[in-house]
Amino acid sequence: MHTQIDATLQGLLQRFNLVRKRSVGLADGLSAEDCCVQSMADASPFKWHLAHTTWFFETFILERLETDFHPYHPAFRVLFNSYYNGIGEKYPRAQRGLLTRPSTAEVLVYRHDVDTRIGILLEKCVAGGAQELPALTELGIQHEQQHQELMLTDIKHLLSMNPLFPAYANAQDCGETVGAQPLTWMAFDAGVVEIGHRNDGFCFDNELPRHRQFVEAFALASRLVTNADYAAFVADGGYRNPALWLAEGWDWLRSQNLTQPLYWHRADDAQWHEFTLHGLQRVDPLQPAIHLSYYEADAYAHWAGARLPTEFEWEAAACGCQPTDACKLHPSPARGGGLTQLFGAAWQWTASSYAPYPGFTATDGAVGEYNGKFMVNQYVLRGSSCVTPPGHARATYRNFFPAGARWQFSGIRLAKSVSR
Repeated sequence: MHTQIDATLQGLLQRFNLVRKRSVGLADGLSAEDCCVQSMADASPFKWHLAHTTWFFETFILERLETDFHPYHPAFRVLFNSYYNGIGEKYPRAQRGLLTRPSTAEVLVYRHDVDTRIGILLEKCVAGGAQELPALTELGIQHEQQHQELMLTDIKHLLSMNPLFPAYANAQDCGETVGAQPLTWMAFDAGVVEIGHRNDGFCFDNELPRHRQFVEAFALASRLVTNADYAAFVADGGYRNPALWLAEGWDWLRSQNLTQPLYWHRADDAQWHEFTLHGLQRVDPLQPAIHLSYYEADAYAHWAGARLPTEFEWEAAACGCQPTDACKLHPSPARGGGLTQLFGAAWQWTASSYAPYPGFTATDGAVGEYNGKFMVNQYVLRGSSCVTPPGHARATYRNFFPAGARWQFSGIRLAKSVSR
């Protein structure tokens, strides 16, 4: 029995080291200036992500469990606190780009110090130490993986502001495109479905408790909406027709004078181009349309004579499907039959407001602020994206963003109600 426990903890330590190493690796090729700048209030500097994920381990593990704990730097408790009111004061989110100090090099030293101390604690735990350490370490690993995705979405937004359209990474050959998968409708019967995590591995608290939900008969599109699909919506005046938009969405659209998706540009040849992590590329008509807000997704669905699925429909359809890891920095066209692109392409907007499941209770203490307090004025997205870290996706995962957010890798899967 002890051998099994020790092996599990050793595996946890290995995963901790791998995830921490990957975060630093994502900064390869970035300059110190790239790592410091903040492009908008919703995004954070790359350096801040590296520091905040370290702060998480220091604050929620070392401070709680380390004998004779001492902070690496007392000021970091405020500088790198994101939204945990139970911890204390926070540096203003919109001003994170003003933090030229500590430097990126100093943040890396901070990471090394905390990594070493977490490693010592885990080694002690293998020998019979604190019981809560494994669960807190797992939460920290999953938290860092969330930030790895944010690192890529935020650096993409930052680089897109540069008229030079600099590439984060060299383009990768994704293979020959053999043709578009036609959109077909997959029908599902009405009935009671089990929703939520089974508690057979890690999950965030917002995936619990597992409960029953009745869904009417529905149909789900076999693939995501493509760039070609969405370009037709744009060409048909989709951004000029108020009848397609929610009232709040139309106000949002008009206030920002939007006429196309984020990162789309008309080039000299009058063709649509798209800013990607590989730089400015001609829009691939077969790739899924991404970086769309809930407002845009809902307007497109109305134009297409469909709707967005509820999160319960999405989960019922995806139940039993094995998540696939993409990590290609850009989504690929749909391939294969049946339901495709559930995972590894783009997060998919649902029509469901982000709300607690029946019987939901947040964890005690500051850790309980992780999800529960955000359950208002946001919508649920399901699946995962091309920049979701390996092993981080599952069918019960509930991502969430405000309706106007579109710098994330978010796309559209259509749904329809079915009469029986």
